[in-house]
Amino acid sequence: MDMSKKLYRSNRDRMLCGVCGGIGDYLNVDPTLIRLVWAVLACSGTGFLAYLLAAVIIPLEPDIM
Repeated sequence: MDMSKKLYRSNRDRMLCGVCGGIGDYLNVDPTLIRLVWAVLACSGTGFLAYLLAAVIIPLEPDIM
């Protein structure tokens, strides 16, 4: 496992804030699966609050040129 890997919100694969795209990149999972899980959690009420907190806490992916 790569110990230097960091969690960022995605600049490339984003629908709202890039949280699901960033988590998908970090876990090497398709971001669509993360979005589906998050949508199910949002229906229970806790997912919406968790997404907002993640959007504030997780830093935006740095631009690499």
